[in-house]
Amino acid sequence: MHFTLRVASARAQMPPAKRDEKFCEPAGSTGGRSGGGSMARQRLSFLQIWNMCFGFFGIQIGFGLQNANTSRIFQSLGVDVNHLAILWIAAPATGLLVQPIIGHFSDKTWGRFGRRRPYFFWGAILTTLALLVMPNSPTLWVAAAALWIMDASINITMEPFRAFVGDNLPDEQRATGYAMQSFFIGLGAVFASALPWMLTNWFDVANTAPAGQVPDSVRIAFYTGGAGLLLAVLWTVFTTREYSPEQLTAFEKAEREIAGLGLHEEPEPSVNAYIALGVGGVLLGAALALIVWGAGLEKELYVLAGLLFAFGLAGVAGARFKRIGRTDNGFSEVLADVFRMPKTMRQLAVVQFFSWFGLFAMWIYTTPAVATVHFGAVDASSKAYNEGADWVGVLFAVYNGVAALAALVIPLMVKVTSRRVSHAVCLGLGALGLLSFLVIRDPGLLWIGMVGVGFAWSSILSTPYSILAGALPARKMGVYMGIFNVFIVVPQLLAATLLGLMLKTFFGNQSIFALVLGALSFALAAAATFLVRDRVAGAPA
Repeated sequence: MHFTLRVASARAQMPPAKRDEKFCEPAGSTGGRSGGGSMARQRLSFLQIWNMCFGFFGIQIGFGLQNANTSRIFQSLGVDVNHLAILWIAAPATGLLVQPIIGHFSDKTWGRFGRRRPYFFWGAILTTLALLVMPNSPTLWVAAAALWIMDASINITMEPFRAFVGDNLPDEQRATGYAMQSFFIGLGAVFASALPWMLTNWFDVANTAPAGQVPDSVRIAFYTGGAGLLLAVLWTVFTTREYSPEQLTAFEKAEREIAGLGLHEEPEPSVNAYIALGVGGVLLGAALALIVWGAGLEKELYVLAGLLFAFGLAGVAGARFKRIGRTDNGFSEVLADVFRMPKTMRQLAVVQFFSWFGLFAMWIYTTPAVATVHFGAVDASSKAYNEGADWVGVLFAVYNGVAALAALVIPLMVKVTSRRVSHAVCLGLGALGLLSFLVIRDPGLLWIGMVGVGFAWSSILSTPYSILAGALPARKMGVYMGIFNVFIVVPQLLAATLLGLMLKTFFGNQSIFALVLGALSFALAAAATFLVRDRVAGAPA
């Protein structure tokens, strides 16, 4: 894996007019100078934004194939259904570790291939290889290893994409840029989810296989998806360019001077702050592990306990490095960045937490809820239950399709109102959509609620990142986008472990009430949106 990484290279320091065009200057730019001599990012055309975001179509194909078929592959290899959840923990745990690390390194990368694009390139190659291996896994441990490699590789590719839009677009176009990512996410999800079905019904590819083997429809879907992912990401790599670190610093300085904000950053964390994190994390992790063991709770909670314990150990190590004055390493820098999160990011963390808790409640419990309430089935092997599960697949395709269309509408909503109001409205529509499952009894009408969920999903994937990008220092865009992923992973772990306990304790194991809790979570996220400080370029917050 050989490519040149240079920080503040002599080539990057040359005047833009003298720099070879292939050296990462965004297409159509004039060296970063707008009329009147002020430093500003250039507005990009629709086609340029399309090219910048097209790689996300490929990334979502990989995610979609993983989400729809991983359990099927594991079960084909003999995994008991009750043990699937612990294998699925690989995805959030991997993202939690990989994204901040990749963000940190991409912030410090600069060479002939740019800042973020080397990570797109190599991550796409690794993901494609994992997609080829996974459906051909001869044993469970090979499939599990392929899943971990696939998820790590997807995160290597995906994480810099969020920072990529923040780097290259002016603030007034970021809502459009992130909405374009949502558009491609929706298209990729629909395509990936339907790919095995299309192969079976359109091309007569077998969707069954002998025991211990994966059907041809799944294997060929993974091959096709791998090719699509690689081509889509390479399209973005070779049709886009990037600003140099020096230009981004100049843009940030000019934007903050116009807004009257200056270049203020939070102070460095003290040794006591690290010690508090260390002691708190270790004690909470140990206490949670004891509670899980003593009360016989779901074993997945041990993962959350382990993460708390790991954060505690990180705090202890951070205190040690701080005390001896060795803070010029990647570990210390990322840990310090966690303490120094901008205020807007901390506020958005609350919005993200409740938004994603609602999403995971929907993803985990819609199938049993619809099968039980709308199809009258309780036996998972019955025909009625499987008809309900098939219908849920259609409903999920509906909300992903709506999300792709909503991505075209959300920028217009932002122009008419604001990013905060638009996001709150979309989350409110999502809450109403989930509540509709409690009210609507005709399964044929459940698609109505999926329209609201589609708007919420599209906005969750775009608007918070649009707001966040304007609040982050340019030199830290990547690492903070990676840290922001923590507020997606934590609610996923909590939803996977606590919702079952809540349903058992308070709702008589009725899955439909998980969707009600998801709706409540969306509503809380919408309310929290109005507490977010959104710095609009050119005006004080």
